[in-house]
Amino acid sequence: MTQNRKQTVIITGTSSGVGLYGAKALAQRGWHVVMACRDLPKTEKAAAAVGIPQDAYTVIHIDLGDLNSVRQFVKDFRATGKSLDALVCNAAIYMPLIKEPLRSVDGYELTVATNHLGHFLLCNLMLEDLKHSGSPDPRLVILGTVTHNPDELGGKIPPRPDLGNLDGFAAGFKGSNVMIDGKKFEPVKAYKDSKVCNVLTMRELHRRYHDLTGITFTSFYPGCVAETPLFRNHYPLFQKLFPKFQKYITGGYVSQELAGERLAIVVADPDYKQSGAYWSWGNRQKKDGKSFVQKVSPQARDQEKGERMWELSAKLVGLA
Repeated sequence: MTQNRKQTVIITGTSSGVGLYGAKALAQRGWHVVMACRDLPKTEKAAAAVGIPQDAYTVIHIDLGDLNSVRQFVKDFRATGKSLDALVCNAAIYMPLIKEPLRSVDGYELTVATNHLGHFLLCNLMLEDLKHSGSPDPRLVILGTVTHNPDELGGKIPPRPDLGNLDGFAAGFKGSNVMIDGKKFEPVKAYKDSKVCNVLTMRELHRRYHDLTGITFTSFYPGCVAETPLFRNHYPLFQKLFPKFQKYITGGYVSQELAGERLAIVVADPDYKQSGAYWSWGNRQKKDGKSFVQKVSPQARDQEKGERMWELSAKLVGLA
């Protein structure tokens, strides 16, 4: 990497929440941020509102629920001529109140299509960019959540994630097969299942490619960002009470700003160059809370399940 070249990071889901504040924190560290999002005007407005300098970011369209849009994003990024030092898969949707599944343009259940399949394709397509960036420390980071893990308090609340034998994926994930395990549609479980797949993806990327490429693959859970727009599709009363519950009962609450700072250090700090790690924070509300490598859920550390998830996901997104 030439000495004067700015490091470049792609972050998905940057119009609000952790992605936006992560973009701000990395821009403050001197990085150039590619803000990958669906709504370009909204993202431009958000970047200005939090004070990200105009020369510190580029906005490029991506709709993770549309596999062709993901492929077009990769072309559009490469057309900028920028090298890629880090990729952060942050964007997610959560629709707990819907009764019937929504479909992506490819015909897949929308939550898993957006949170997992779109990111799975993006990671695979951009491996070459990270590998050949010239960066001495390329990184790929996937945002995690406590709800992926039934061994933790936040993951014990039903419905619990369960990929089963991935029968829904194996059947093509269309028609009546809109859950990964092939069972009846449940929107909250669909979200949790997608996050299990995110962690499995990170661990499979590490197993398959870390030694070959030198890329550091990690996930992290910054704490519960209870006021993020992720919960905009929940009941208004839930949106009002959930932050208080996390602040005063569980102690898991973190602000969007603090979560963004934690995203930035996982991307940029030399202490976080541990491929295959899932980072979490003790005493999550405190800025000086200590990070540690957390054990992931039993499903997310199941290598056989990870291999099957990888093979079926690759087929669903059209990778050889």
